[in-house]
Amino acid sequence: MDLSNRTVLVVGGTSGIGRELARRFAAAGSTVAVGGRSPAALSELAGEGFGTFAVDVTDGSSVKSLRDAVLARHPELDTVVTMSGVMLLEDLRDPAHFETAATTIDTNLLGTIRVIDAFTPHLVRRGTGTFVTVTSGIAFLPFPPMPSYAASKAAVHAYSEALRAQLDGTGVGVVELVPPAVATAGQEKVNPHALPLDDFATEVMHLLSQEPTPHEILVQGVLVHRWAERDGTYDDLVAQRSRALALLPGRQG
Repeated sequence: MDLSNRTVLVVGGTSGIGRELARRFAAAGSTVAVGGRSPAALSELAGEGFGTFAVDVTDGSSVKSLRDAVLARHPELDTVVTMSGVMLLEDLRDPAHFETAATTIDTNLLGTIRVIDAFTPHLVRRGTGTFVTVTSGIAFLPFPPMPSYAASKAAVHAYSEALRAQLDGTGVGVVELVPPAVATAGQEKVNPHALPLDDFATEVMHLLSQEPTPHEILVQGVLVHRWAERDGTYDDLVAQRSRALALLPGRQG
């Protein structure tokens, strides 16, 4: 992927990994637009020179409005990054968790699908372009305190694989970014092993620039998750991660 001459939309790029990747694409020479929900963050990014667009990926009409506004301003758009996501604790012993599950699936999975659906016709008409979907190491090695998050990211992985197969021959590629725990959005407070955001972004941009671009962007820190089943470490690692169930409010004390 030539990072120096693209027109990129990062949906969910107002904070964390998304915002850093938006800045990295811009620094490499690409034109970058950012979509998100936070007016304050969008204003800050506009001050940095980004095109900014308000969007709620759980609202189909909002996503369609985003598409129309972005394509009106950037008809040459060739790269769409779907970053929007929530990462929430759930206690499956408490029936009230269902609301959390619904929010997680609506944002992480259905939000991704809404964005992809909105821009697929444009990219197919162009005959070239790239979707970058975002999953997680947790898609491949579940973190038991966040069951719907793990399920949603595993689903985005499967969806990305199917999307790549269905778009084969159109000139539109699908790249799946698989982050490990990264020191942003509060991860740095609870996980001392979280990868520094700067290091993560540097490794991601290096992998994206490879020719051909890998179907999965796997930094070194996520390999232990991605290949746990293959390497025979899956059961032990899930057992280790299950100790974190003590973090759930209903399990404390």
